[in-house]
Amino acid sequence: MPFQPELERSLAHELAGHANAWPFVEARALEKHLGGKLPEKGYVLFETGYGPSGLPHIGTFGEVARTTMVRRAFELLTGMPTRLFAYSDDMDGLRKVPDNIPNKDIIRPHLGKPLTQIPDPFGTHESFGHHNNARLRAFLDSFGFEYEFKSATQEYKAGHLDKTLLKVLQHYDKVMEIMLPTLGEERRATYSPFLPVCPETNEVLQVPVVELKPNEGTIVYKREDGKLVETLVTGGLCKLQWKADWGGRWDALDVDYEMSGKDLIDSVKLATRICRTLGGKPPLNLTYELFLDEKGQKISKSKGNGLSMEDWLRYATPESLSLFMYQKPKTAKKLFFDVIPKTVDEYLAHLASFGDQEEKDQINNPVWHIHGGKPPMPEAHGLGFNILLNLASVCGSDDKAVLWQYISRYRADATPENSPILDQLVGYAINYYTDFVKPNKNYRVPTDQERAALVDLAAKLGTKAADTSAEDIQTEVYEIGKTHGFDNLRDWFKACYEVLLGQEQGPRMGSFIALYGVSETVALIEKALAGEDLSA
Repeated sequence: MPFQPELERSLAHELAGHANAWPFVEARALEKHLGGKLPEKGYVLFETGYGPSGLPHIGTFGEVARTTMVRRAFELLTGMPTRLFAYSDDMDGLRKVPDNIPNKDIIRPHLGKPLTQIPDPFGTHESFGHHNNARLRAFLDSFGFEYEFKSATQEYKAGHLDKTLLKVLQHYDKVMEIMLPTLGEERRATYSPFLPVCPETNEVLQVPVVELKPNEGTIVYKREDGKLVETLVTGGLCKLQWKADWGGRWDALDVDYEMSGKDLIDSVKLATRICRTLGGKPPLNLTYELFLDEKGQKISKSKGNGLSMEDWLRYATPESLSLFMYQKPKTAKKLFFDVIPKTVDEYLAHLASFGDQEEKDQINNPVWHIHGGKPPMPEAHGLGFNILLNLASVCGSDDKAVLWQYISRYRADATPENSPILDQLVGYAINYYTDFVKPNKNYRVPTDQERAALVDLAAKLGTKAADTSAEDIQTEVYEIGKTHGFDNLRDWFKACYEVLLGQEQGPRMGSFIALYGVSETVALIEKALAGEDLSA
């Protein structure tokens, strides 16, 4: 990608032109935004921003993953060359000491300075900003993202923003007209789009500007001690305030596409006006919804509610997380532990169906977007996360080898060596079972109706061969539920889960019994009916 032969290029454009997957909807909107023409700079620029006062997190992953999905869709649609900048705002002044760092005392004397001027509390890099930037790059690299890293400090000091800074100076009054109505009375009194860097302390100053000298490219500002200081706005001696900085960056870099969260809607509007005031063309923007915790409240890094990147990757693959990010970006979604099993199995289902789909359907399949058009071959074992989770549950084991004994009997052709995805899932399922299922197991005694049905189930299973198919077993379980008068068969299956597995939800019983074993399931039912402790 992009396609080179003209026939392939035409076919790709036709397919992408009718695809209804949201990245293609965005790609077509971007093509229209560009007037169908390649920008003069010779490429289409996608951008994501990062505030390096903290470490990269699950929101960082989501923004880069989603932007990459749109980028790949756009490449297929148009064949135009693209670039993705991961831009770090590392010239911002640090306003408070983060809670999650060591050696806080070495940070406090440097508050107010750019992050790249503050000592690294981890002791590994030349500054706190450099440390966090390195973490960002390692983070993005670990997921295989294709991007170019940009440091605000380097961009300002190298003069890449000088032209835009001079335009802000020339249009100073217009920028102020945009910003002042959005500020409180006290902030309006001292606000300026320019933040000078004090030559004596290296602090990023929020001070009033008392004189503008556009012809000289300078401003005169008033320090807290009353002294007037004249400084160039270029060469890294000043930086722009946040919203002016965002709009100025769009102008300076000629950004074509950037997405941002719902909480930044007003900032996008202001940055858009500022960019236009400077003579630039604002990028196409997608506003995505924010994540919610299990109580429906917005996830906050400071509160620590919700799910972290490390949490997800303990229980599931990065690809499953990409699927979660792919799904309905404009809809608020609960991001908590209980979404993981379902998301993993959905990813496996999409991957399994990809090879049998026509091209027009493949590009609407989420795995096309997750893997940049080249998803891996699925492993034809038919085992998902939920069924492995319940196997771990009924075995009560945190040993992968124990689970593999059952898997190998169910699928003699599957081994940890030739089924690495399945082997990963086994480990993830054990972790999830140990942390979430095992502590909450709650077995109950069956009702008379349920007892009779379970007795019947054990008897019927006792007549089945060990290699009876999951479908035949499922049919038998289903028929027993109807025979014993369960008006709603969900109640029958729920009884199986609660009595045999100690949980309210569970797997497709036919598949589970085929994997766990017919005779083993009969023994499990008999123990439950005898009142034995199944949690042991």
